[in-house]
Amino acid sequence: ICAMKRAQEHKAYSSIEEILKQWWGYDTFRPFQREIIESVLAHHDTLALMPTGGGKSLTYQIPALALDGLTIVITPLIALMKDQVDKLRSMGIAAAAIHSGLDPHRIELALDNCTYGDTKLLYVSPERLNTELFRTRLRRMNVSLVAVDEAHCISQWGYDFRPSYLNIAQIRPIIPDATFLALTASATELVAKDIMHHLQFREPYIIRSKFARPNLSYAVRQTEDKYEQLLRIVDNVAGSGIVYARTREGVEKLTAQLQ
Repeated sequence: ICAMKRAQEHKAYSSIEEILKQWWGYDTFRPFQREIIESVLAHHDTLALMPTGGGKSLTYQIPALALDGLTIVITPLIALMKDQVDKLRSMGIAAAAIHSGLDPHRIELALDNCTYGDTKLLYVSPERLNTELFRTRLRRMNVSLVAVDEAHCISQWGYDFRPSYLNIAQIRPIIPDATFLALTASATELVAKDIMHHLQFREPYIIRSKFARPNLSYAVRQTEDKYEQLLRIVDNVAGSGIVYARTREGVEKLTAQLQ
C-alpha cells in the first residue's frame, strides 16, 4: 500500500515548481537550477558546471520525480550516497544506494526494487557499473536519467582522474533512451570537452553557473615571515578563521605557536 501511495504521488506534476514546493518546501530555484532541469527534461545530454553549494543535487532529484522510470546517480563518494539516500527516504522519496558496505542479499533486494518496485533514484559508484550482475540487471530497468557527479574525474586532464569513470559510457547501448547529466564544480575547456566526449554526448551542451561570490574577497600577500603576517591578520580581522597548511606537521607546529 505504501509503495502504491508513493507511486501515485510521483505520478504527475503540473510543473517543476510544484515538485520543488511539495518535496523541498522552496518557492523558487537557485540560479541556473531551472535551466539545467529543463534541459534534462527536454532529453538533452547536459554538462552542468556549478560551484560547490550551488544546489546541484536538485538538478537530478527533481527530474527523477518528474520523469517516468529510474534515475541512476553515479558518484565516487559513499558518504554522499548514504547522506542523500537517508535524506530522500526521510522525505518519503524512494531511493537506494549500492556500495561495498552492503551484503549480497541487500544488493539483490535494491536491484529488485529498481526493476520491479517504485525506486526513483539509485546511487552507485562508477566501479559498480563494470560488474556483470549490475549490467545484467540494468537491461531490465526503465532508466530515464543518468547523473554523473564529480564528472571531472572522467578526464585525464582533470586533477582527480579515476579510470573507472572512462567505462561509464559503456552502459549507453544498454539504456539507449536515457539522458545523461554530468555535474562538476571545476572544468577547464579541455576537461569539459573530454567529459562530453567520454560520455558520448549526442550533442555538446554546457550550462555554466556563475562562480562569482559577492560575499567573498581574495587577496595575495608576499611575505618573508608567514607567522608574523598571520598574527597581523588575526589581530585585525574580527571573527573566526581557518588556516590551511601543507602538512600535518606544519599544522601541529602552527597550532602550538598560536596557542
